[in-house]
Amino acid sequence: MKGTVFSIVALAGLALVGCNKAESPAEVQHDVTEARADAQRDVADAQADARENNADAQKDVADAQADHDANDTADQAQQASETAAKGDYKVAVAQAEATHKIAMEKCEALSKDAQADCKDRADRDLDAAKRAAEQRRDGSG
Repeated sequence: MKGTVFSIVALAGLALVGCNKAESPAEVQHDVTEARADAQRDVADAQADARENNADAQKDVADAQADHDANDTADQAQQASETAAKGDYKVAVAQAEATHKIAMEKCEALSKDAQADCKDRADRDLDAAKRAAEQRRDGSG
């Protein structure tokens, strides 16, 4: 048991030492290209989900209007507004995570402290973008 724990700690330590080694420009470019492709798919998926959810919410509003139910129409309109805000939030987060993923890959070109600083900056930017998206979402509802 102690040997297993020691092995895990030793491997983790070795992994951390290797984390600050700069990758070759070709490796970085390849990883950035892959990250961009993944990011585009993730953002497109979030946008498609938001469009679908917004369409469903707008249909519910139209159905309530067709039923001439003012209270239901108001409720459905409020829910549609909240659905739109949630969709915008999810898209903004997907975009922020995409930017983060790409930035982290670009950081791999750097070594030691510069790489750590770059990754810290990317993490801070991601956190700030998520907070801004939350504020927009919460201010809309």
